[in-house]
Amino acid sequence: MIDIKGLRLSFGEKVIFDDVGCLIGERARMGLVGNNGAGKTTLLRILAGEVEPDGGKVERSKGLRVGYLPQDLVELESIPVVDLLKERVGVAGLEARLRETELALSATNEGSRDLAGLLEEHARLERRFEHLGGFGFEAAASRVLHGLGFAREDGERNCSEFSGGWKMRIAMAALLLSAPDVLLLDEPTNHLDTESMEWLEGWLRAHKGAIVAVSHDRRFLENMTEQIAELEHGHLTLYPCGYDRYLVEKECARERLERTAEEQRRRVEEIERFVNRFRYKSSKAAQVQSRLKQLEKMDAIVIDGPEKGVRFRIPEAPDSGWEVLGVRGLSKSYGENRVFEGLDFTVNRGERVALVGVNGAGKSTLLRLLSGVEAPTSGTVRLGHNVRRAFYSQESAQNVNYSHTIWEEARSAPSILNDVSRRSLLGAFLFSGSDIHKSVSVLSGGEKARLALFKLMLAETNFLILDEPTNHLDRSTKELVQNALLQYGGTLLIVSHDRHFLDALAERVLEIRDGRVYDYPGNYSWFLERREALLGGGCEGATENIRFGRSTRSIRRQAAEERERLDRERREIRKELTPLEGRIEDMETRRDEIDAALSDAEVLADSGRVRELMVERNTIERGLEGAYRRWEELSLRLENLGTPA
Repeated sequence: MIDIKGLRLSFGEKVIFDDVGCLIGERARMGLVGNNGAGKTTLLRILAGEVEPDGGKVERSKGLRVGYLPQDLVELESIPVVDLLKERVGVAGLEARLRETELALSATNEGSRDLAGLLEEHARLERRFEHLGGFGFEAAASRVLHGLGFAREDGERNCSEFSGGWKMRIAMAALLLSAPDVLLLDEPTNHLDTESMEWLEGWLRAHKGAIVAVSHDRRFLENMTEQIAELEHGHLTLYPCGYDRYLVEKECARERLERTAEEQRRRVEEIERFVNRFRYKSSKAAQVQSRLKQLEKMDAIVIDGPEKGVRFRIPEAPDSGWEVLGVRGLSKSYGENRVFEGLDFTVNRGERVALVGVNGAGKSTLLRLLSGVEAPTSGTVRLGHNVRRAFYSQESAQNVNYSHTIWEEARSAPSILNDVSRRSLLGAFLFSGSDIHKSVSVLSGGEKARLALFKLMLAETNFLILDEPTNHLDRSTKELVQNALLQYGGTLLIVSHDRHFLDALAERVLEIRDGRVYDYPGNYSWFLERREALLGGGCEGATENIRFGRSTRSIRRQAAEERERLDRERREIRKELTPLEGRIEDMETRRDEIDAALSDAEVLADSGRVRELMVERNTIERGLEGAYRRWEELSLRLENLGTPA
């Protein structure tokens, strides 16, 4: 369908693409990944025909319809939502032409020579109208709008009445209804709540065309893709697998490259020692020249990407009392708009709680009340003994000092970290090199939010309240934050649309629905299963048992069974992982012994012994490759299960 050949693009001296090529088939399910700034959005825009490359070409099948959803906010015509959808899909224009044709037919006599032509034109327009789903369009539009979180009456509202996030949903609805042959989606889940994400995934699975998606949502990529295209340093690498497997394959490839680079380094040192030793011996001149030519022909192996092992532990204040947060009869209204009413729940020391709900349910409002930023309409929020609370939200970007440079702002946060560690962590938050001397005032909103999160991670706390902390993070930074929060011994209350992030961290879920709070004692996946069973199965009594945090004996038993199942899976994985790590260590030790032997002059003089050692070393390398791959798979499974409660 789309054949990309030798794309090249530069912005000034910066190379964005260099000889990028791939084929996008009829039913492709491709995830386009890469670090921030790698050029993913630019590549989508080239495929959509919005940007011209400097070289190469994009060949499309004849008549191919390509639909593109940008991640930037879109401006929509000031007309009712359904009318806009009709215009975008092409139904509105056909409706008007059908009406014109019908009026012309009604005014034409039976014997007129124009009659046959009008009838033919009407039949052609009607076929086209039917092909676009025109006869059932309003019902289809209603289903799509409902799936994306709109209320039934929203279809008649003017597009100008909606916020930027909801306008993006309208644009997405128009794109989905047009059903193009190729869907190009740039961060499609950015403005969706979890229920809308799940609906979108279901719709996309049924889509008959190709899909190319850029997304920082790991769960979305794993659920939707069958192929990963990684854009890195101007080159595109294809992985014929889903996202989780891609991560394993990429890490294995990196480790193989690191081993090869290490072998090359040793070989270079060995050659240089030989040259330095025999450079001035005429009897060895030919051998010296031969080895120098070997060095000239040897291409240095460069390992791209950040160094592994950037780790960080969030400083912790002394323990709080057992009850960290007590909420009693909490209500909030803005004028006539009641957000929620009569909320009651408690959060205890060390709990990791996810707060979920559809957009507009009041999650961010509740966090602002719990953090003391806003006052409730009624009810109380009580912090426990010795609680040291910190709050992060997208508005935190407004609290950084605009007159500072990035580095000055980073150093202004009290911390036990020295400057070297602080600078290394700042690099992990995507501020590095000379960029750290930029003024905070010139940063984008997302960069300021990222800097604010960096500062919060340095503070000594025992209760963190986080509202969408991963919004402006790339994959590696998100993993850094996730791992730091997993090790954090304090209490967590988190709002996030990143389902993988929530699943890894949360041990309890509070759902805001219909102005009330429902308590699910389990991780995020367990919450989804229970909610579906309770709401889909018509178990009204069971739903009442969860409401307002009243956990019954059966629910506690189910939560305990879930914890026991997870513990059992962890034990099974560790039963294989621990001896595997021992075998890897033994093989690595033996490999190092062989490498040391192969550097010994006496051994090198015995060609038979050298062959034996090389055969043994190659056997060990093959064994290590399989062992590393299995270790990655087991470690990833263990990570996905989270840490035990």
